[in-house]
Amino acid sequence: MRVTPVPLEELAGWRADPATGDLRHASGGFFTVEGLDVRRPGWAVPGWTQPIINQPEAGILGILLRRRGGEPELLMQAKNEPGNPEGAQLSPTVQATRSNYTRLHQGRAVPYLELFRRPRGRVLADVRQSEQGAWFYRKRNRNMVVEVDGHVEAAEGFRWLPLRLVRELLSVPDLVNMDARTVLACLPLLGGEPERAWDGGGFGAAVARSRDPRAGARHGLPELLSWLSGIRSTVDVHARPVPLNQVRQWRRADGRIAHESGRFFEVMGVRVEAGGREVTSWSQPMLAPVGTGVAAFLVRRIGGVVHALAHARVEPGYTDVVELAPTVQCTPGNYDVLPRAARPPLLAEVLGAPAGRIRFDTVLSEEGGRFFHARNRYQVIEVEEDPLPGHPAFRWIALHQLDELLRHSYYLNVQARTLNACLHALAQRPASAAVGAPISAAA
Repeated sequence: MRVTPVPLEELAGWRADPATGDLRHASGGFFTVEGLDVRRPGWAVPGWTQPIINQPEAGILGILLRRRGGEPELLMQAKNEPGNPEGAQLSPTVQATRSNYTRLHQGRAVPYLELFRRPRGRVLADVRQSEQGAWFYRKRNRNMVVEVDGHVEAAEGFRWLPLRLVRELLSVPDLVNMDARTVLACLPLLGGEPERAWDGGGFGAAVARSRDPRAGARHGLPELLSWLSGIRSTVDVHARPVPLNQVRQWRRADGRIAHESGRFFEVMGVRVEAGGREVTSWSQPMLAPVGTGVAAFLVRRIGGVVHALAHARVEPGYTDVVELAPTVQCTPGNYDVLPRAARPPLLAEVLGAPAGRIRFDTVLSEEGGRFFHARNRYQVIEVEEDPLPGHPAFRWIALHQLDELLRHSYYLNVQARTLNACLHALAQRPASAAVGAPISAAA
């Protein structure tokens, strides 16, 4: 794949609406880049405007699963996207927007699509989930895992890989893409998984035991759902689309749209030439974040059960305003230009966490079809005490409760889903690491 940055004005097939400035494709499909006006009265930043991607159609993210000798294997694709920082990544069997799979681009058909549109196997997971609420306006995808019994040939660019290996590869920077991670997070416990947890007192063994739905929890699930519903019902956030040419403090110059502070993100254009894709060349706008983000779960053992400290986070593009997010989720450099009161709680604790407390630590890239070189440092950090006792926006949630919430739509955001998939990786004994050793880029 050859990706060439080009000015927005030179994107073939795209144009700025003369009345609104919104970036639209000539077909009327795919997505648009529009403006969003956000109001949060009483908050440290009470309001702002920004560009945002509006892609109202729901795509399909699907992984086929089979059992070979009793062990689960996944059909994964090696797929490149124009925004990937390091080339091809492990991707789901199917990763397609509605515009793609209805062939609006006049390209080739999406392989294996019909196995998800009309599943002939056992559906293990099928749930709609959101994507980044700071960059997408009400974007959602159908996350699916379908178990097949008969023979399914791996086409060129695809390979059946053991589930255990795919989970271990989450420790490799920029290798397992965001779409695969969100589907992996939604995969329920397969038969025998809790019972296969290895003996010992290591953290990985504790994670495995804590995924067992029979394990205890600090709060009951109805109590947690009531807490989240209460926040969703009372939080005062107003987000409405506005013309792109009406966003304040954003400037269009040198073929890009950027914030006048130089922070947050830019809207840029790329021209793409690709082999092995449904379409061999195209142009498109992309969002390019400024800086690497941080997404971290603080975890602790309560009654022997591992709990994650989840944050009820407001993002303007969410369908239901609030979703459960990691303990800390931000790009630290953005706070250089924001009020000090806007700084996330516990950011200093995460950035300064001692190495002996870090259980997972890897930089992973975000969705490369819309975001250019967007990366987050994903961490799981174990603590002994509650650093925010009684904080109304945070709750300790047992790992088996996170699994249960992922059977339903719009509870865990996409960053929390990635961390959940990473926790699942910690729950198996790594072939290349000692019991209880942290999984990280170094491993």
